[in-house]
Amino acid sequence: MIKANDPSLQSWIPVSEHSDFPIQNIPFGVAKTKNGNVFVATRIGDTVIDLFAVAQLDHFQVIDAEVFNSCRLNDFMLLGKQITRKVRDEISDIFNSSNETAKNHEELKLALYDASDVDMLMPVQVGDYTDFYSSEQHAYNVGCMFRDPNNALLPNWKYIPVGYHGRASSIVVSGTPVRRPKGQQKLNPDEPPTFGPSVRLDFELEMAFVTYQGKPLGDSISTTEADDYIFGMCLFNDWSARDLQAWEYVPLGPFLAKNFASSISPWIVTLDALEPFRVPGPVQDPKVFPYLEYHGDKHIDINLEVAIQPEGSSEKVVSRSNYKHMYWNMNQQLAHHTVNGCDINVGDMMASGTISGNDESAYGSMLEISWKGTKPVQMPDGSERRFIHDNDTVIMRGYAEKKGIRVGFGEVSSKVLPTN
Repeated sequence: MIKANDPSLQSWIPVSEHSDFPIQNIPFGVAKTKNGNVFVATRIGDTVIDLFAVAQLDHFQVIDAEVFNSCRLNDFMLLGKQITRKVRDEISDIFNSSNETAKNHEELKLALYDASDVDMLMPVQVGDYTDFYSSEQHAYNVGCMFRDPNNALLPNWKYIPVGYHGRASSIVVSGTPVRRPKGQQKLNPDEPPTFGPSVRLDFELEMAFVTYQGKPLGDSISTTEADDYIFGMCLFNDWSARDLQAWEYVPLGPFLAKNFASSISPWIVTLDALEPFRVPGPVQDPKVFPYLEYHGDKHIDINLEVAIQPEGSSEKVVSRSNYKHMYWNMNQQLAHHTVNGCDINVGDMMASGTISGNDESAYGSMLEISWKGTKPVQMPDGSERRFIHDNDTVIMRGYAEKKGIRVGFGEVSSKVLPTN
């Protein structure tokens, strides 16, 4: 068992009963104080911990303090899984309720901030971003809408984890407003296309994983090795302009419909912290190629929800889903991504694709929830939503829970601003 995952551990830092951040979590992010001080951080309860300040007090045995004096996690991740695991264990020791020395260390207390007193920054410098399409129910729903139920999944879907290379530069951290995109759309098949703001702006409920440094160009990562190359996960809202997408995606796939913004939660929860929540995956039929075969439980039970909050109103939860519904798991995605020799670098981000469960309450996009706009959703202020309106805020939350231990991601929240 990973030491920091011990369910009996408690922290001398207060943690509320339903917190996403008990001492068994210890996520990593980048925080900025009101006076502009930026540092690599972790969080326990509602307390954000300056790891650079902690390291300067010689609390870590396996790492140089300067690696935490950074505006990104990339240098920390470059140290590899063995080191990051040891650091997480050491953080667990420092803030363990049995550590009276640390608890009474006045200088150490100066490294602690209330979460409301810091701003969370983009945690990772993302070099490359890949988006997969790995939820069978989502793929089936979309296929039903745009083709027919008997031909919903394309012939390749159950043979390969379908994906495409997205735009890394427009990935933004929670709290960053998103501007409604504009582009060409063809809403009437009998008329020429028009140009203007998207009228079918949508969210996509996804999770993403962040990588350590991979192998050299030409080498591949197996499903067995994949866990050693995955640092952690975050919530991922892959904004989508459905009207732009429908017109542009043939023959090369999404472009302007996707590259205007994707939003992530600020805390990267390590794969180590998620180990206790592993579950079996679905039976994959037809049988996958040998390079996609895997052993053990590689899916993860993560509860997910999406809420829409109109401006000046309370929020409405429109989806409750679970990451365990994925057909293809992260190990298979990474193995497929690299089987042709494609190299990955530290900080690369790979998103799951929209996560939809097997009933309407668990669909992961408004395209599905409103069934292509034919089933509007009532909001608390009396308005209806088929897609996302200007000044709406979309909020995604996620957590894993087992035997009284809850490891969560916080939330990713983004407000939609009108087109420029």
